[in-house]
Amino acid sequence: MNEKIEKKPNLSVPLDKIDEKKPNLDKLGRSYATGRRKESVSRVWIKSGNGKIEVNGKSSDKYFSRDVLRMILEEPLKKTDRFSNVEIYSTVKGGGLSGQAGALRHGISRALVEFEPELRERLKKLGFLTRDSRKVERKKYGRHKARRKPQFSKR
Repeated sequence: MNEKIEKKPNLSVPLDKIDEKKPNLDKLGRSYATGRRKESVSRVWIKSGNGKIEVNGKSSDKYFSRDVLRMILEEPLKKTDRFSNVEIYSTVKGGGLSGQAGALRHGISRALVEFEPELRERLKKLGFLTRDSRKVERKKYGRHKARRKPQFSKR
């Protein structure tokens, strides 16, 4: 019962082919991924192109009017030097603009890994592939907000 079972490597496939990951593309040459943040969910498609980013049928400049939000979603592209090499089409639902920008950043990062698997290590090290699991805490009864207590009255 205490026998060790040795696993033998599959020698029918060369070792250099095992480590090599191939891009996961559809018939239109796009890769797809889903990103999430707070209550927002984004669906992202990436293909080779000229650097256009489209969110819900609008350009990212029109959809995200604040510079900070555009900076958040462009971060993975700039850190991997792919900003002008890919076109991004995305839809995003739920939450506010901040959560949507975070969801898009997560989706873009995951889609980049599907498009170019060798980028995974760099994006993982930068923390773009990790889903930010923080959500709004629920309001409790007897409190004004989630943790805010009622004002104390001496009389």
